[in-house]
Amino acid sequence: MIRNIAVILFALGASAAFAQAPQLARVRGAIERVDGNTLMVKSRDGGEVAIALAPNVTVNGVVPASLADITAGSYIGVTSMLRPDGTLIALEIHVFPEAMRGVGEGHRPWDLKPDSTMTNATVADVVAEAKDRVLTLRYKEGEKKVFVPEGIPIVTYVPADRGALKPGAHVFVVATRGADGGLSAPRVSVGLNGLVPPM
Repeated sequence: MIRNIAVILFALGASAAFAQAPQLARVRGAIERVDGNTLMVKSRDGGEVAIALAPNVTVNGVVPASLADITAGSYIGVTSMLRPDGTLIALEIHVFPEAMRGVGEGHRPWDLKPDSTMTNATVADVVAEAKDRVLTLRYKEGEKKVFVPEGIPIVTYVPADRGALKPGAHVFVVATRGADGGLSAPRVSVGLNGLVPPM
């Protein structure tokens, strides 16, 4: 009887924790307009999405980078796909500035494409294969080897402000969905000079 009660209490606690976990939505698209603290975005599926911005919202500018910016010790995020032979091939890379080291560390499913993954990790090794690279990425739970073909999008982040949030600019936002279904976000990544964030 006591054991059954313990199991029920554990299940209820787990359910409550699950219910309280914030629901995240990744929004990709072009800004249609900014109404005060509300960002209106035309998402990549064609719908209009309203995002309530925090009053002190952080705006990260996204600008081009290159393979030359990735060296042993760099902290990067790599979106990749699993190849038939079990290896990973990169779709895009974002190079984090030192102040963002450790953000989202780990390997997880991603939604850039069906079955894509995201790995945020420190570069342990870089091996050149002609114009391509093979990166060894190390994070707390393990490591991954990723083949990086020449020509994939590579970007990094620079400080920006609300002035960069203007109609036509492309954004990537990880927003939290509230109990009423509305979205809110404490930060926005915006492509500068016409760049479309590849994340």
